Amino acid sequence: MKRIYTRTGDRGTTGIHGGQRVDKDDIRIEANGCIDELNAAIGIIRSLLPAEHAWQEMLRHIQYEIMTVMSHVATPSAIREKNPNILSGNLAAYCEQQIDRMAAQLEDNSYFVLPGSAPVSAQCHFARTVARRSERRLWTLNRKDPLPHEILAFINRLSDLLFVMARLDMQQQNLPEERWQSFAYKHKRTATETPDEKTGKQPQ
Repeated sequence: MKRIYTRTGDRGTTGIHGGQRVDKDDIRIEANGCIDELNAAIGIIRSLLPAEHAWQEMLRHIQYEIMTVMSHVATPSAIREKNPNILSGNLAAYCEQQIDRMAAQLEDNSYFVLPGSAPVSAQCHFARTVARRSERRLWTLNRKDPLPHEILAFINRLSDLLFVMARLDMQQQNLPEERWQSFAYKHKRTATETPDEKTGKQPQ
């Protein structure tokens, strides 16, 4: 087996695509580290699902695309056209298709959900938060060195997809969601619009 350690990073730098070395806490490395963590979190979701589960192929496809995304994040924009890994142009659209398909099966919710109660759902919520952190780091990098917009949109939609998955897993298992409180706009409507006691209708 080839030696794993190289000792080249012992002075606090690491190599990126193109041969340049940057600090290990450089925003490009931080952003890619978050995406790497996101990929691992999705891998845990897959490990919790049966091999024949309908989500397995979808999540595998997303993981595969994440690896390509990471290679482009690791590449400075000046030499990005030399990256041999082809970035898909429909990453966000793919997530939107999955979201729409799953959301059609969901009961409406008007409240904030407390993560937990079931392992797969809880892990989807965790992966969602890692996706959000990844998105924040990517936007920081984007101000320094522009990224393909599709990457930014993909990570945003992926967090939405993971949220829908977390809810759908609970519903499919007939488990009640733990609620925190209703959305703010619901509170506002309740405070200003009191249903008629006899008819139960909202006042016009």
